[in-house]
Amino acid sequence: MNNFVEWFKQQVSNPQIVFLTLFLLATVLIVSYAGAILAPVIAGIVIAYVLEGLVGRFTLFGFPRPVAVSFVYLGFIIFVIGTVLVVFPVLYNQMTEMVQQIPTLLSRGQVALMQLPEHYPELISIEQVRELIAAIRVQLTDYGQQLVSISVTGAASIITLMIYLILLPILIFFFVKDKKKILNYLIRFVPKDHELAAQIWRDVDIQVANYVRGKFWEILIVWGVTLAAFAYLGLKYAVLLSFLVGISVLIPYIGAAVVTLPVMIFAWAQWGWSSEFIALVVTYLVIQALDGNLLVPVLFSEAVNLHPVAIIVAVLFFGGLWGLWGVFFAIPLATLVNAIIVAWPKQRKEAVS
Repeated sequence: MNNFVEWFKQQVSNPQIVFLTLFLLATVLIVSYAGAILAPVIAGIVIAYVLEGLVGRFTLFGFPRPVAVSFVYLGFIIFVIGTVLVVFPVLYNQMTEMVQQIPTLLSRGQVALMQLPEHYPELISIEQVRELIAAIRVQLTDYGQQLVSISVTGAASIITLMIYLILLPILIFFFVKDKKKILNYLIRFVPKDHELAAQIWRDVDIQVANYVRGKFWEILIVWGVTLAAFAYLGLKYAVLLSFLVGISVLIPYIGAAVVTLPVMIFAWAQWGWSSEFIALVVTYLVIQALDGNLLVPVLFSEAVNLHPVAIIVAVLFFGGLWGLWGVFFAIPLATLVNAIIVAWPKQRKEAVS
């Protein structure tokens, strides 16, 4: 107990540690209680990180920063408009068709499940199959009720979407254009004795920038390659399923496991246990292997190495705490925790000496 009291006195007596602690607590409280309100700002910062990388590339080729910002921002607006006008309608139509096919898929699945006790009576019984079917129906009913509730609040969602479409482009433009002005303004509120916080910020800033830009390109590449493969093999709902595969990379390990199920189910519904189904499964597994063993190391070459267990724990913890944003920033937040753990003892030793 005496050792803990002595350690606590050492930390409190260090102004750098006190500032870092208060800053982290304030950030957690703001995000926890005002995260929904600040969602457009957070989204704008994330996209600004992506565009900043492109602006930096243009400036390396000799373009003045204002010109580089204009080129990149114009390209971003064209990309967004093209996605909204071309991709989203296809996704909506395929999602509607997929929902309409669910009853037929359930019937086929029920027939296939009822045949299992005949082939493997020692592993599963008819009663177990019936219980499984009943549980699936209950779960699907719950999903249906959730969809109804979402449709009821559709007007509010449309209003929110319109706000995003108006505010986000404005925020992103000024975040990229006035990056230095904004940072210099915020530094005015930071105490002069902030070396510890500055050291941690530098490490985390590199990680966040690398992670956000890497995830953006990983989503586009995985989505594009998967779409080309699914379309070539003739899989229905190729755009929607490939989009789910691309988005799944946001959640390390868990996302790939979750999205595999709908891909396999709708492939089986289309082809059954055929050579086409096997070809799609093999192609899908090859894409996942190339993503994890080739694409990720290339895109995240500057990332701080974290153990897979640490990544999964971070996804579960921060996802449960802040939802989608927590999942997206799980790795940078885990890196922040790691940076604090690494820097804190060094600062404590300096304070003791």
